[in-house]
Amino acid sequence: MPRAIQITAFGGPEQMQLVDVPVGDPGPGQIRIRHHACGLNFIDVYQRTGLYPNALPLTLGMEGAGVVEAVGEGVTHLKVGDRAAYASNPPGSYSEARVMPATQVCRLPDDIGFDTGAAMMLKGLTAQYLLRRSRPVEGLEPGDFVLFHAAAGGVGLIACQWAKALGLQLIGTAGGEAKCRLALEHGAAHAIDYTKEDFVARVKAITGGKGVKVVYDSIGKDTFEKSLDCLRPFGLMVSFGNASGPVAPFAPGILGPKGSLYVTRQTLFTHIATRESCQQMADDLFAVVQGGQVKIRIDQRFPLEQVAQAHRDLESRRTTGCTVLMP
Repeated sequence: MPRAIQITAFGGPEQMQLVDVPVGDPGPGQIRIRHHACGLNFIDVYQRTGLYPNALPLTLGMEGAGVVEAVGEGVTHLKVGDRAAYASNPPGSYSEARVMPATQVCRLPDDIGFDTGAAMMLKGLTAQYLLRRSRPVEGLEPGDFVLFHAAAGGVGLIACQWAKALGLQLIGTAGGEAKCRLALEHGAAHAIDYTKEDFVARVKAITGGKGVKVVYDSIGKDTFEKSLDCLRPFGLMVSFGNASGPVAPFAPGILGPKGSLYVTRQTLFTHIATRESCQQMADDLFAVVQGGQVKIRIDQRFPLEQVAQAHRDLESRRTTGCTVLMP
């Protein structure tokens, strides 16, 4: 039987166990895929801890790439033998093989490797909806400033490159000189070391006191309030993660005095809910990767059985770029 990483209780990395899991034939609208690589993402941590609750036992993982082994009734966009990659609900990619819904599974172009496919789908599609779909009321034009937290992470390094390709001046925050240098090397116009600098003051200095049109914030509790102070009037605060913990409740009335600001909480799975939307976003991602505008940086690779160490490194912010698990 294929092996998979499961939890039977919410908690720390020690809850993850390598177990044998039976995998049957796909039903209507499903496929069976044999993984060649699996992606690691912060949402996996949220699901492991129970911040994002799921029924137990739970096989973790939202992102993977491999070869289609079987196709269920009604699936027309994939066939047996296709190279494929996905970011998809329900969880289950931390496995050698699985049966899953076919809606968010996309054919992987032949010139993109399995490890790259597994590393880029969730993070790359996230960068796509942030930069291309989560836009301020006044729009985004070449030359505009945007602020992106965790700019040296998996999503961040993709966003740095994509923003540069779009002509945007991305100001990235990161922890430490090495991570700031990494963001700059990948297209950030400016990098702020939040361990040494007040990022609000630095953003105001960079923008001549005006602030940025958009803040993209996956950190959550530790950065939310200060992120609002980085926005220009009518600016957009895009919250899309909680790496430091959930954002505390706040009074909407504070948004008026700060410049009639907009706040949104985004999630990838709303954007890729339909087959058509998911494929359009994936095609956009594949095009910038194949064209060289965006390079997927994989800095960590772990065997599937070492997933606990991979989670520890991710949570302690010791990782850069993308991490993949190899079944």
